Amino acid sequence: MKATVYQGTRDVRLEDVPDPVLREPGDAIVRVVRAAICGSDLWFYRGVTPWEPGERTGHEFIGVVEETGPDVRTLRKGDYVIAPFVSSDGTCEFCRANLQTSCVHMTNWGDDANGGQAEAVRVPYADGTLVKMTPGMEADPRKLASALTLADVMSTGHHGIVSAATAPGATVAVIGDGAVGLCAVLSAARVVGAERVIAIGHNDERLALARAFGATETYNSNRDGVAQEIVESTRGGVTSVVEAVGNQASMDMALELARPGGTVSFVGVPHNVEALPLRPLFVKNVALRGALAPARAYIEPLMAHVMAERIDPSRVFNLHLPLEEVAQGYAAMDERRAVKVMLATGLH
Repeated sequence: MKATVYQGTRDVRLEDVPDPVLREPGDAIVRVVRAAICGSDLWFYRGVTPWEPGERTGHEFIGVVEETGPDVRTLRKGDYVIAPFVSSDGTCEFCRANLQTSCVHMTNWGDDANGGQAEAVRVPYADGTLVKMTPGMEADPRKLASALTLADVMSTGHHGIVSAATAPGATVAVIGDGAVGLCAVLSAARVVGAERVIAIGHNDERLALARAFGATETYNSNRDGVAQEIVESTRGGVTSVVEAVGNQASMDMALELARPGGTVSFVGVPHNVEALPLRPLFVKNVALRGALAPARAYIEPLMAHVMAERIDPSRVFNLHLPLEEVAQGYAAMDERRAVKVMLATGLH
């Protein structure tokens, strides 16, 4: 089969690799129909996070069950499934508490030569990991693309909104106009029902999409004094703030925006946060929450919103490519020509 392999900084290639096989009784083999490139993939692509040549890439995929081990009880061949961005056994104390990203048996896609930007994937703990799509979802291209967002970015954006204690009718600020930030806006406006949704970024096209997703106002983060302007317009700051970037400037802004007694959630992978200013948290009694979204816990409720057409997160994919052009997809995201890239195999 074909799979995407990291070979060095800004060098990923689609290569011929062995087909995956069942190794454990609870495994499943999933034939991938759609995969995605994540903003967090850019950290190793750019050489910021050290990776070894030969490692497999990709942690967002959906597909069709092709084979199951003898212990798999909830899935069968032909089921369309969504794979959260990590595997989980579904039975440990953390899985039972809906913290599947802390599962005692959790593994990352890409480990053990098993990346999701490929034609097929071996899924460990298939019963605990995979979520069956609602019947008919696979037949609608838009809903199928939305299903792919549930593997990570829509679930992560929603986790940011939930972790920030966003309430119906409340005000929330989302910092970041990448796919996760845009999905957080969508969650706040269409799932939770916040009354005032403030989107902050620096790309006009992405901020326009934020408005389409339900943002009531948008701000350019590069403009001087924007944080103070928001604090003044909200009469003292925002009760719920989502940081969806992962750098020092965005974290500093989040703490500046937070209203006394409010909550800041951070779901941007903090690669460039060098220091956490504790004094603003202390002085303003602000709670800091996050971070790694238990996507498995959110997929089913969010899928219901997709099927009812209350949300359409598929719009974050503004570049669709065949898997064969995965390298071009990475380059497009690296150069900020694409918000998010969807990769299609020839199987659907």
